[in-house]
Amino acid sequence: MNLTISGHHLDVTPALRSYVTSKLDRIIRHFDQVVDVKVLLTVEKQKEKEKRQRAECTVRVKGSDLFVESAHFDLYAAVDELMDKLDRMVVRYKDRLQDHQAGVRRATAQAAAAT
Repeated sequence: MNLTISGHHLDVTPALRSYVTSKLDRIIRHFDQVVDVKVLLTVEKQKEKEKRQRAECTVRVKGSDLFVESAHFDLYAAVDELMDKLDRMVVRYKDRLQDHQAGVRRATAQAAAAT
């Protein structure tokens, strides 16, 4: 798995890098066929009093790309929200890949072979 963590208008500190990496471990635990992960951390300065932190993640898995983004006033909270969204998306993607009818087909094939 290739992991790229970059910042836009932001220096990615080692503490921030290790925080994102530790949160990504949960995704890898649920789905191990991840090819590439790109995380972009951004500080938007729309107004001086209203600074907003944004986190984006693109996960390349076999067959498709999953994209998630999150925004919050705190960057760590944005990363937490991002990983929650990504976790739900990966679990849904994994469910789509699994063949839920395999047991029914096996039982039907055995019944047909027995007769």
